[in-house]
Amino acid sequence: MNYQRLATQVLEGHVLTDEESLAILNSPDEDLLLLLHATYSIRSHYFGNKVKLNMIINTKSGLCPENCGYCAQSIISKAPVEKYAMMKSEEILEGAERAAANKAGTYCIVASGRGPRDSELDIVIDSVKQIKEKHKGMTVCACLGILKPGQATRLKEAGVDRYNHNLNTSAEHHESITTSHTYDDRVNTVGLAKDAGISPCSGVIVGMRETKQDIISMARSLRELDADSIPVNFLHAVDGTPLEGTSELDPRYCIKVLCLFRYINPSKEIRISGGREVNLRSLQPLGLYAANSIFIGDYLTTAGQENDQDQKMLEDMGFVVDLEPLRKEPITI
Repeated sequence: MNYQRLATQVLEGHVLTDEESLAILNSPDEDLLLLLHATYSIRSHYFGNKVKLNMIINTKSGLCPENCGYCAQSIISKAPVEKYAMMKSEEILEGAERAAANKAGTYCIVASGRGPRDSELDIVIDSVKQIKEKHKGMTVCACLGILKPGQATRLKEAGVDRYNHNLNTSAEHHESITTSHTYDDRVNTVGLAKDAGISPCSGVIVGMRETKQDIISMARSLRELDADSIPVNFLHAVDGTPLEGTSELDPRYCIKVLCLFRYINPSKEIRISGGREVNLRSLQPLGLYAANSIFIGDYLTTAGQENDQDQKMLEDMGFVVDLEPLRKEPITI
């Protein structure tokens, strides 16, 4: 395959066929640098050498009634995770201070559970208003589960810029991962956020015993949803969860997945998310030739790479931290 020619066609509006998509996922390892070089021509067209930094705060841990097979916080998990009810606004504000100090342009307020109770939503809304008053350029993302009608509007009015609700896997593979909610429940929540004028953030978890066709379907579904930000997680299988012991990824395949997501969603923020440290390992820097965003700090129940290592990685590669406020579409360089 001529990856560069395909990248040029993508920049001209071409949408990858299934055959082309599989060719990327099945590309020989000796083609990896050729594939990355072509992928970077798409990434740099929209984002230059900029990288967005994102930081999470887990405002409510465990205590979740859902049965998601990958999650250490689910009701069926036996993993020894910390459990606590919704944090107070003061703690959420302290997290925003840490995010600002670490140059994270996006601060993600996350809470476990099926969806937020009104009392929990009140705390998030109060926190967001205060964050926006003090950190006017900071993008605030909320990730609170399945929304009810009207809740997205309240979040928008408070100043929430972005709402994250991952599809996680393909529609066909969804019931192999969870049965306590449907794939459409997730799609509908993304739609509620969009309808309220909130930037939609939705992504996937790769490595959950899905097929390559499932991965192509995920990338296409996110294109159809017009998700502005796409977190690509790589399964970090936690002991005590149904997916315990699952280990089907290698760093080179993870890079190919990131390239595919860039080809199919060329102008979108693609974020290397949970599991990058244990799955990409020494190839983490190469992932940023396809993606233009990463999480820094810890994840929800697993540790991330030390912040100074992330900062050094970006510096060594010549990338620049992007602190520009959220915009609907990336500016073509």
